[in-house]
Amino acid sequence: MVAPRGGFYNNDGEWDVEGKGISPDIEVIQDPKSIVAGKDPQLERAIQETMELLKTQEFIMKPEPPAPVRWKRPAGYENEN
Repeated sequence: MVAPRGGFYNNDGEWDVEGKGISPDIEVIQDPKSIVAGKDPQLERAIQETMELLKTQEFIMKPEPPAPVRWKRPAGYENEN
């Protein structure tokens, strides 16, 4: 393990250190009892949050684009035979 030797300014103009990471928006405790029981508290909470957001923020899928044509020669291609 190596400790950081120097600091730097972050985007907010405050001193920061490397390897700090990002603080979670929603903190979920990964307790060993749940993990051993085959549960994933973080995933379960993420699904719960997503289902709540879907009630107020509709998700509309974009239509699938047409499939690429792979059997045609590209435009401008000349037969050099």
